[in-house]
Amino acid sequence: MIPGSFNYHAPSSLDEAIKLLEDLGEDAKILAGGHSLIPMMKLRLAEPDHLVDINGLSDLDYIREEVGVLCIGAMARESALEKSELIAEKYPILKDTSEVIADPLVRNLATVGGNIAHGDPANDHPATMVALDAEVVVRGPGGLLDSGGRTIAIDDFFRGPLMTALAENEILTEIRVPCPNGKSGAAYKKLERKVGDYAIAGAAAVLNFDGDTCSKAGIALTNVGPTPVRASEAQDALVGTAVSQDDADKAGELAAAASQPVGDHRGSEEYKRAVVKVLTSRAIMKAKERAAGGN
Repeated sequence: MIPGSFNYHAPSSLDEAIKLLEDLGEDAKILAGGHSLIPMMKLRLAEPDHLVDINGLSDLDYIREEVGVLCIGAMARESALEKSELIAEKYPILKDTSEVIADPLVRNLATVGGNIAHGDPANDHPATMVALDAEVVVRGPGGLLDSGGRTIAIDDFFRGPLMTALAENEILTEIRVPCPNGKSGAAYKKLERKVGDYAIAGAAAVLNFDGDTCSKAGIALTNVGPTPVRASEAQDALVGTAVSQDDADKAGELAAAASQPVGDHRGSEEYKRAVVKVLTSRAIMKAKERAAGGN
């Protein structure tokens, strides 16, 4: 499996990268970690004439908190999320997610931005970011200096399999996650056939509490639909409850009903819905445990 021929570009700035995309149009693809794009190129499922390598854009490699928001640069590596003390302490769901992606070698190169921008519903970060009500920042012509940037709510970003709201001349530059407020917890659970494989299914759960009562919930699913699936009815069912095991199981049933799996070599539709039910319940209970101060 060898990719077709292509022209290689290595811009030294974000503005230069955007200009290349603008000039080259639909014949160009961004290369970050490459662990989603390159396999597709080897299978000739993607045959770009130009690759724009943004690995030199170190300004996009960061994990930091600003006022009320966690900012993750698009070029932050999965291994950086996995090892970050800030992430482990305040955003453990992101550690959950990163540490089940592929293997350590891949995580040293793979980027958070690429995992999201690729638009693959089998990737793990999309569902996590939906549950967290994240936003993505994208930049087009004009770069960082004027109106060339826009912020997109995560629910509006994914349009279909491998389809996102990114225009051809735009680059995803940052992911923004609201800082947790008060009593809250979040967790991600995934079932895979073998370590490092794509998920048979995955479930992300985010809970906020007012005292012992759930005041807000976010639940989203991996690899059981054309995009990450927000399980709205499951979320709503948790609000106003103490999130008992029965409450979590009910939410799991509603999440399974919201899923849209396709039967394949990883399992039948029925099996995948059963997996969603169990994983959602487990993610919810883990999120509750973390909200109470557990790890």
